[in-house]
Amino acid sequence: MRVLIIGAGIGGLCLAHGLRRAGIDVEVLERTGAGTPGLAGYGIHINANGGRALRECLPEENWARFKAIAPETTPAVRFSDEHLRTLSLVGTRPGTDPAVVQRRAVNRLDLRDVLLHGLTDDTSGTSGTSGGVVRWNREFARYTHTSDGRVRAHFTDGGHTDGDLLVGADGANSRVRGQYLPHLGRMDTGVLNIAGRVPLTPRVSTRLPAWLIDGSVNNIVPNGPGWMFVSAWHTPIQDAPAGQIVWAYAAARDSYPGNVLEMEPAALRDLVVARTEGWLPDLRALVAGSDPAGVTALRLRCMPALAPWPAGDVTLLGDAIHNMTPMAGVGANTALRDALTLCRVLEDAGTRRSGLLKAVSAYEREMRGYANHALGLSLRNARNAASEARLPRIAFRAALRVAELVPPVKRVMFADHHAVAAGRR
Repeated sequence: MRVLIIGAGIGGLCLAHGLRRAGIDVEVLERTGAGTPGLAGYGIHINANGGRALRECLPEENWARFKAIAPETTPAVRFSDEHLRTLSLVGTRPGTDPAVVQRRAVNRLDLRDVLLHGLTDDTSGTSGTSGGVVRWNREFARYTHTSDGRVRAHFTDGGHTDGDLLVGADGANSRVRGQYLPHLGRMDTGVLNIAGRVPLTPRVSTRLPAWLIDGSVNNIVPNGPGWMFVSAWHTPIQDAPAGQIVWAYAAARDSYPGNVLEMEPAALRDLVVARTEGWLPDLRALVAGSDPAGVTALRLRCMPALAPWPAGDVTLLGDAIHNMTPMAGVGANTALRDALTLCRVLEDAGTRRSGLLKAVSAYEREMRGYANHALGLSLRNARNAASEARLPRIAFRAALRVAELVPPVKRVMFADHHAVAAGRR
């Protein structure tokens, strides 16, 4: 069996390693050059699903490298008001399933370097030549089928390559999905995020509560409109910067100025400072101290719930099929889960085409199940964060306070979050 993976992102590279471990011939086709990162340098949290996929798919050397750059971090998820008074704290009480709360923090670009190790013609992942499993500068254009029933990937340079299975791992604007499932597109959630980052210097650290910069996930739920996410990523690498704090402010798109997507980064930063008037001064100072070069505005889009489709010799993983808002923090982990799930079924598929189609069908059926739960959670969180309805916001904050006092209420209230993070759905 020969598998063609379109896209050298996190999910596609994890899949490539897993297939190689299973003895399956694989080739990764990436449209950019080796020196083009293609990913924002923000941090991500690797939960139990993501960690399981990396552990099972990566060679021992890569896994050791991952653990070295991705320290275990606190599993806490905290909800606070705009003055950083705790409303509810999740994931720290005795008796919580360890698989649910396990978390590592890692920079996206560092994780990609770990995943590239061993897949290129050298071990650094920086060569631009055509050796190794990854082929750089191969921009996918379309696919066709050959006379002997194989799938052929065509590239914009006029070249092509053949395989038994084509996997679209080419991101939210996937060309593979555009051809394979042309009816399936992302929807606009009506929510806009402005995000930035601040170096984790001693001066910054002393101005903020320790729990805000310990690696936990922090949700700031004000009494009025808007919502802010704050978390810190610490760097364990010697001679590297200590880390960074990332913040993201979400609100309804129509509550922003009409030209918000055209505003300069410094103006976006100042806009968030203005919109958080009345919040804790140190929190506003954190935003004001952001490097303008790292401040961006993003309209949040999301896939709808995935309905079944007939399985074939083309399939999709990661953002290419279930692009979701960042409001559940599980997008990258779901892509890694895809990689492990697909790898497992392909390993058992055998050499016959019937076995391949059966394996792809099994993967897509399982993937749609857990992806739809993650999609629903991320969309619901985004819409709740952007809601300007005052009574539901007051009710939610009250519910958080009750949940903090009554553990059974908390377990019910956050059941979906735990299930998605732990891979039970």
